Amino acid sequence: MLPRRFVAMLIAAFGLTGAVVAQSGATSTRTFVIGLGSTETAQIAVVNLADASSSGPAASCTGSIAFFNAAGVVIGAATAFTLGTRQVASARLPFASAGGTGVRALIRGEVTVTRIAGSGVSCTPAANLDTFDTSSGVTNRRYTGEEAISVAN
Repeated sequence: MLPRRFVAMLIAAFGLTGAVVAQSGATSTRTFVIGLGSTETAQIAVVNLADASSSGPAASCTGSIAFFNAAGVVIGAATAFTLGTRQVASARLPFASAGGTGVRALIRGEVTVTRIAGSGVSCTPAANLDTFDTSSGVTNRRYTGEEAISVAN
């Protein structure tokens, strides 16, 4: 009888802990995996598409942009952002900083957005990744992902 009560208490305790974590915030991630050429720079841009509130808290998205090498190791430091309505943040990674050898490096770009559940703060982030010629600035490729990133309120 005692083991059953103990197991029931553990299940209840873990269930309550899960509920607290679920209500403390929601995190969403948008990931881009690309091959970056030796003459290119990658740039991730994120925008908060949420409309301005006429009443209640102002729209705001908080998160970070980071780049990782093929081994999953972060390259440099993540770029933190807090975006109001229609504001944009971006981060760049030139090939020279990607740590690749040869003419191409496999990288992963990641946008992470965190919300406080139940806060009523509007956050509708969208992101894209462009590669462009480092010398001329001409865009070589835009990687899709421009649709809004789903972040539960």
